[in-house]
Amino acid sequence: MADYVNKQVIELKEVNEENRNRATRSVKTETHLSDNSGNVTEERDQLQTSYNTLTKERDQLKPIYNILTKKGEQPQTTYNTLTIERDQLQKERDDLMRKFSILKQTCPEGWQKFESSWYFLSTVKKPWGESRQDCLERGADLVIVNSAKEQEFLFSFNKRAWIGLTDSVTEGAWKFVDGTPLTTPSYWHSQQPDNGGDNPANRKEDCVELNTETWRPVKAWNDLSCLLNRYWICEKVV
Repeated sequence: MADYVNKQVIELKEVNEENRNRATRSVKTETHLSDNSGNVTEERDQLQTSYNTLTKERDQLKPIYNILTKKGEQPQTTYNTLTIERDQLQKERDDLMRKFSILKQTCPEGWQKFESSWYFLSTVKKPWGESRQDCLERGADLVIVNSAKEQEFLFSFNKRAWIGLTDSVTEGAWKFVDGTPLTTPSYWHSQQPDNGGDNPANRKEDCVELNTETWRPVKAWNDLSCLLNRYWICEKVV
């Protein structure tokens, strides 16, 4: 009888132990499912946050995109336009840097600087053609007068000197040595050019001198025979 009771007790313990094990497994399963559900929810929330952030950035960029694409213009066209503008800005920057570099340069010996050019006044006299050739050999040309300020600067040399103006190709059609026709301003002395005036022997005055010895600065041009000897002024644009 005692053995039978002990056997029943043991079986009852085993049943209770199995029930406890089932309960534990059930709790663990529920806990695992709950944990997985929490991870999924967290990942979903992170994805939603990322989506919201991207959407916000897209909405912020959209007005800029619309401006750049000029109300519907194709992106490639906008890219091309921006490329052209970039290249233009780069060119302007390079030009400014070049001019800045020039400003820092020192004139060679015998030259004077005024604004963006260097000027050379000869110490000897020659005809107009030979004078121009000398300038060309110096990497310059006979001076081209572009403004009253430049005219007054040249006047300060106080010499009767050739400038780069002639009508040797077509009588009366005055042109500078770079081919630019003379329009305005011009700085002829009173009654000039006169192509030699009333004296037929002088009627071949196709070159221009700057007469700084007797005339006023802004009215100091005079036409002369190109064969006469004068000082000359070279100009090098730098």
